[in-house]
Amino acid sequence: MSNLIRWEPMRDVISLREAMDNLFDEAFTRPAGMTGGLTLPAIDMYQTDDDVVLRAALPGIKAEDVLIAVTGDTITIKGEMKEKADHKEKAYHIREQRTGAFERSLSLPTSVVADKAKAEFEDGVLVVTLPKAEEVKPRTITVKAK
Repeated sequence: MSNLIRWEPMRDVISLREAMDNLFDEAFTRPAGMTGGLTLPAIDMYQTDDDVVLRAALPGIKAEDVLIAVTGDTITIKGEMKEKADHKEKAYHIREQRTGAFERSLSLPTSVVADKAKAEFEDGVLVVTLPKAEEVKPRTITVKAK
């Protein structure tokens, strides 16, 4: 027994148009990493045997303007790049450095102990170290010969 599917030619045309609109919108109207006027920080996340480490590039942002929250299996980094008062009345030719608030949420790859997390901020790079929960850490079992 076979299933019949009704062919709707306009459905394919509309999805192609949406794909082209998204392509041009992302490639030409918004620089990479920009969504709705907010600059998303570039982030690297990796695991070691004991920790999940997150590195975020936050140039020009002060440590006190950054908030980190861990909820369940999600980490959220919020911050704000404040505009300097002496630049407001300048006539810019190019202005690519953004000001304003940003927020970025990421799913954590494994369970962590948020209470023991450490965050360090140096030279515009935020490094968050989240210890893995004991139940997900790799265990080594020694084999004894008899």
